Amino acid sequence: MAEIIQKDGTWTFDGDTVRIVPGSDKGVSLLRRTLGELAVPLAALAGISFEPGRKSGRLRLKLRGGADPLLQVTGGTLDGGADPYQLTVENDRTGVAEYFVDAVRNALLLEQIPADPVDSYLLPGPDLPITVGAGDGTVSFDGEQIRLSWNWKTEESKSSGGARTILLMDVEAVEWRPSAGLENGYLRFSVTRASSATPPKYDPHAVDLWGFRKDVLMALVAAAVVARLPHPYAPEPAPAPAAALAAPPAAAPDGGESGIDHDALLRRLRELGELHQAGILTAEEFSTAKQAILRRM
Repeated sequence: MAEIIQKDGTWTFDGDTVRIVPGSDKGVSLLRRTLGELAVPLAALAGISFEPGRKSGRLRLKLRGGADPLLQVTGGTLDGGADPYQLTVENDRTGVAEYFVDAVRNALLLEQIPADPVDSYLLPGPDLPITVGAGDGTVSFDGEQIRLSWNWKTEESKSSGGARTILLMDVEAVEWRPSAGLENGYLRFSVTRASSATPPKYDPHAVDLWGFRKDVLMALVAAAVVARLPHPYAPEPAPAPAAALAAPPAAAPDGGESGIDHDALLRRLRELGELHQAGILTAEEFSTAKQAILRRM
């Protein structure tokens, strides 16, 4: 086993898992302390490095693309202090850090872990339920629905509709951006049939963030939701053949034509049109399936 203990936190490696425990020092990032202990499986790692410095060095884990929902939603925008996969190492522990790096690298070589992206999350994301208040609102998520409630700093046009509840099944995407300079940050949920062009300050599906201490915790809410959405690198299911898509509802037990449900056939036509518009069906496949349904009508 390899282990390194610093004020910033403690990392241990048993050959299968890198276990990261945040330090209790007051200088440790609020995000890292809130996120708590992480167990990173070897299969989620793309590499590890140690960067020595004049006053202290930095140990870094590099994860494979798509392995962690937190990294997926933050896209490298977490600063070094908030990044759970970085550890500040005092210069008198340089040798220990280098030993830790060698242990992880040797395991990656031995197990022949590739560095390419994965098509499913290998870390579960933050624990549920989770509630965070920052900026102009508070967001809660229980695994099935998201609730946004507003505070006295919220724009009236946004808060006048009251608290907003969003079902997970209606969420198409999640965006989290930190504040940068004079530009506010935000957490936004892109919802089916709703426009995302509205500025976060006025968008009832977004929280406007102003660069305060708790803003970064909204990234944990974002990661918890993203972990339960379809993985961005998951392979798309192969489209069904046009003939199968056009298959009519089952006939009546007597086999008569009276068993055909014309309403169901109309619904199938609409579904085919949506699949064609989405690019899943080619024009030829759409035409073939449509003609098959029309013949049944």
